[in-house]
Amino acid sequence: MPAPLTEQQTRQDGEALLDAAEALFYEKGIRAVGMDEVRAASGLPLKRIYRLHPAKDDLVAAVLRRRDLRWRADLAAAVEAAGADADADPGADGPRARLLAAFDWLGRWFAEPGYRGCAWINAFGELGPASPAVLAEVRAHKEAFHAQLADWSHAAGLPDPSAVQLLAEGAIVTAAITADPTPARRARAAVEALLDATR
Repeated sequence: MPAPLTEQQTRQDGEALLDAAEALFYEKGIRAVGMDEVRAASGLPLKRIYRLHPAKDDLVAAVLRRRDLRWRADLAAAVEAAGADADADPGADGPRARLLAAFDWLGRWFAEPGYRGCAWINAFGELGPASPAVLAEVRAHKEAFHAQLADWSHAAGLPDPSAVQLLAEGAIVTAAITADPTPARRARAAVEALLDATR
């Protein structure tokens, strides 16, 4: 009888599974990837995979949940770094720099090899409301992302963040369709115009 798995091994297996599933789902799409392909990419037996995530929708939701934490943390770190640089410059506007930095970060993301747009929009496009677990992750991500943009918008003096949120979402989708990071620069310029108009 094999020895029971340790907590550390379970964690490592879980991370390996999420790494493999995230890469496959993002590159190929959720429906196009079967669990045998996830098994092969992760190196874990199907029995182990289903012990960690009893259904494919559970795995998709876990992938989106983990990606959300990493994605929003990376965005926030870039925004805060730009804001700190601006705060150190007496002639700069830190809150404005933070908001505009969000669009600079989006532009870098759009230019990454293999960029296929928003994983959450893609998941919703494939599964729609058919998977309540996935739908909950999609909505949670969008609400949290929009809250980040709202905080930065308010700090920069924009009372209504909805235009900024729509510009960001539109840039994300357009960049995926066109395979061109330019929409981030255009959205940034539009946000600059909004900021200038509120002065």
